[in-house]
Amino acid sequence: MNHCLLEVEVLEAPQVRYTQDNQTPVAEMAVQFDGLRPDDPAGQLKVVGWGSLAQDLQNRVQVGQRLMVEGRLRMNTVSRQDGTKEKRAEFTLSRLHPLVSSGGGSAAPRPAAAAPAAAPASAPAPVRSAAPAQQQPPTWNTAPLVPDLPEGEDEIPF
Repeated sequence: MNHCLLEVEVLEAPQVRYTQDNQTPVAEMAVQFDGLRPDDPAGQLKVVGWGSLAQDLQNRVQVGQRLMVEGRLRMNTVSRQDGTKEKRAEFTLSRLHPLVSSGGGSAAPRPAAAAPAAAPASAPAPVRSAAPAQQQPPTWNTAPLVPDLPEGEDEIPF
């Protein structure tokens, strides 16, 4: 099954065009995502949205915005000017999830939440810590999936 979920940063504003046959909107934008390790370079990818997703991209997405994109990944073969062929990854969007920025603002307008009911006067106030807990970045296990065995040894029992 081909299903991907990526956190990306928008590099280019979405460009909308329409198909010739039934005038379906198609939006394309360039995004980048962080590498798995700190020393890995950022990857770049073209994201394509069709129909109502194309309209959402055009209306809600701006350059520099961080998003979670959900969809399918595929490889396209493209001819270069010098005649050689190059493979490029393309992400076909199925869902768009705006992320809230760390600066307190949101990446996209969000509906207002209902105000919580007032607590009775006799209830104690919740205790809040002075500083928020610092979250550690995730660590990746880079150990090989197959253990290294001495020459001539085998774990298969037959």
